[in-house]
Amino acid sequence: MPEQFLYEQLNTLSQWGSIKKEVPDAIVRNLNPGYELRPYQVEAFARFIYCYKNDYPGKTYPLHFLFNMATGSGKTLIMAGLILYLYEQGYRNFLFFVNSTNIIEKTKDNFLNPVSIKYLFNQGIHINNRRVRVLPVENFEAVNPGNINICFTTIQKLHSDLTSEKENALTFEDFRKHKVVLIADEAHHMNVKTKAQSKLFESWENTVERIFMQNEDNLLLEFTATHDYATPAMVEKYRNKVIIRYDLVNFRNDRFSKDVVIVQSDLDQQERILQALILSQYKQEVAAKYRINLKPVILFKAQRTIEQSKQLKAEFHKLIDELKGRHIAGIRNKSNIPLVQRAFRFFAKNGISDDQLAERLKHEFRSDFCLSVNEESEKERYQILVNTLEDKNNRIRAIFAVQKLNEGWDVLNLFDIVRCYETRDSGKGKIGATTFSEAQLIGRGARYFPFVLPGYNDRFRRKFDGDLNHELRVLEELHYHSINDSRYIAEIRKALIEQGMMDEREVARELKLKDSFKKTPFYKYGIIWLNDRRPKDYRRIRSLADLGVKKRNYIHFITTGHGSATAVLEKANNGLTANDETRLDVKVRDIERNIVQSAIARNPFFTFANLKRYFPHLDSIQTFISSEDYLGGLEITFQGNVRELDDNHTEKLAAVSGLLAQIESEICANATEYEGTRDFKEDWIHKIFKDKILKFDAQNPRASDDAQFEHFVSNKDWFAFNTIYGTSEEKAFVRMLDRQMHKLQARYDEIYLLRNEGHFAVYNFSDGRTFRPDFVLFLREKGGELLTYQLFIEPKGKHLKEHDRWKEDFLKEITNEFSGKLLRFGDKKYRLIGVPFYNNEDENRFRASLEFALS
Repeated sequence: MPEQFLYEQLNTLSQWGSIKKEVPDAIVRNLNPGYELRPYQVEAFARFIYCYKNDYPGKTYPLHFLFNMATGSGKTLIMAGLILYLYEQGYRNFLFFVNSTNIIEKTKDNFLNPVSIKYLFNQGIHINNRRVRVLPVENFEAVNPGNINICFTTIQKLHSDLTSEKENALTFEDFRKHKVVLIADEAHHMNVKTKAQSKLFESWENTVERIFMQNEDNLLLEFTATHDYATPAMVEKYRNKVIIRYDLVNFRNDRFSKDVVIVQSDLDQQERILQALILSQYKQEVAAKYRINLKPVILFKAQRTIEQSKQLKAEFHKLIDELKGRHIAGIRNKSNIPLVQRAFRFFAKNGISDDQLAERLKHEFRSDFCLSVNEESEKERYQILVNTLEDKNNRIRAIFAVQKLNEGWDVLNLFDIVRCYETRDSGKGKIGATTFSEAQLIGRGARYFPFVLPGYNDRFRRKFDGDLNHELRVLEELHYHSINDSRYIAEIRKALIEQGMMDEREVARELKLKDSFKKTPFYKYGIIWLNDRRPKDYRRIRSLADLGVKKRNYIHFITTGHGSATAVLEKANNGLTANDETRLDVKVRDIERNIVQSAIARNPFFTFANLKRYFPHLDSIQTFISSEDYLGGLEITFQGNVRELDDNHTEKLAAVSGLLAQIESEICANATEYEGTRDFKEDWIHKIFKDKILKFDAQNPRASDDAQFEHFVSNKDWFAFNTIYGTSEEKAFVRMLDRQMHKLQARYDEIYLLRNEGHFAVYNFSDGRTFRPDFVLFLREKGGELLTYQLFIEPKGKHLKEHDRWKEDFLKEITNEFSGKLLRFGDKKYRLIGVPFYNNEDENRFRASLEFALS
């Protein structure tokens, strides 16, 4: 068995829970709060911290790690987080280097420009109760030790500076005298010597190795999306350095990217361009309908030369200038592509005529909203512009280029790429170089454009893999427009599969409501009761206790002299051995006011504006300090030499600071942005439940065509859909319910079980978390009461029960909330019930719960 890479060893540790998936406060509080950390980013931080702090086989100093993570996965955000963490560990000097000047400019904007939409840090960075600034430097001599000092350079310039004397340039002495964190972006460019023994690049790689080895405390952190796992020399060099491997296929399958759709047509080039413009405007109109602020961008790619791109751009402007409604009608009549026809149906439904659409395109794609990025001068001049295409003040809708805007191009709202040529490489059985380059461009353009919708917790993931017909699905796709050439299409598909941007194993499945069910009065006129999510109402919060802050003493240990160390214990007598003479309880309101105020001023969480967010009835910081409901009602237990405490302002300040840190932690743990309403509203069954096309990885057990189960439910009038694409647990539940049907039919006139394949959501009362119960069961009692039970049901395997415990608790809360309350719609009455999880191995418990709920 071959020796494992470091990331493979860490995979095992992560699987068994040996690596704590907790991100330090220094990272969480100081990154831009607009960037929610994704699970794989948390994993990357956790692995680094584990390897930084712990011994493991093969660990050597100075430390050298590589993060192999997909394009678009947020490597620069991880760099920023690691800078914050390492600052807390005592590092002050950071060298960022890459092979491309345009990436330098983009990264400077990300790290240094607080007004940039892609600024990575919080507006105020505070570490260890100190305000920290991020500053660019030329070298590490005479830098401020309180700052994060970053030297930005290219590998070429770094090599030149170190091998020839220049004023204010970096020297080898800088890396010997100071411990420095070296951050290498697009690190695959640094390993040409190792990969190919090329003398041209040998000096670059040697330079990096030489400065890295100057000081045992130096760190080298490499980042790349395209690491080489095949070349033996690379395998040997990086076996013990690759800390995480998160490939593009993982990124895509975890739904963090757009889906790639090849739009192939027999239209001529000008018509293909117009078709792409129509689809682009369709996306903008759909986004506007759902109040999503989106300006979709198109890239027009010429074949080989800048001159071709210039000619393409000139022809494009002529097309726009002469555009009329009849040209739009021509595309509608010629194109049989379902997506294009869907766009025209949308325009018709929303009253947008061909002439109006033509006018909108003339406005949106006028010449000053189009950009050419071909020559080096253009790339440098427009680097920030093409990296802020999502900015509301950036009006660019179209980009013209020859070479792909590859490394360093960070754009989320690219939705269309038009291949403005028809030739293809002759790959002689292999993927041609041009096609492979095109696939890389598509991979960069497939970054997901985040948007928020009610019912979807994660704004950064695709939401409609389970409903390909949804109107918003078009905002989760990157459309690559090409001539209908079967050989080329097969080649680009193969390249995209190799890149990880397409999955040849993907299958689509149709989930259909039975025709017989659609004809029932229940489907036509029946209702379902659902709640909503709203911003958390903190008006009932009038104290720390109301927000879950426990009223217990904070323990502060007084060290000898005037230093300080703090610890938080659950109880004042939690195993402490000190006697009463070394312990003193002091109310916060009895500590000098200036000390308490100073501790508050040092912690940015406790600004009055932030406190008002959680405690809307708070009228001043003074009240927060003195009131029994807030700090005034808390005590600090000083442990140690308490006889000199009166004059020991340093210890008092440290103690109050520690107390505040604990309060902040508890508030953040208990406070939420949203809550689910307890007021359920009616909605029509026929509007909520519709036919769907679902997409699966063919290896997903849910994707299998279960002919036996489909036959089983085909004659069950109470089961609304044609089948279930679900787990064995869910199918077992349906079979169990069938066995109980004779009992239910004796009591109820109407019985309908509907599978919830993302059709609706309910929201947890306490924190607004989205819950989509797998099934909803409707039972209408016999007799004249017209009472209908609506039951939310969730089958769950034992291995998932604990993870989803909050869902079962929420189901119980629904039952309790409506145990004595009937909802009314016309002359009909409804009762809502949430049933505890169904588990195939414990059916009797579920049946008993169901019978009790209906009793």
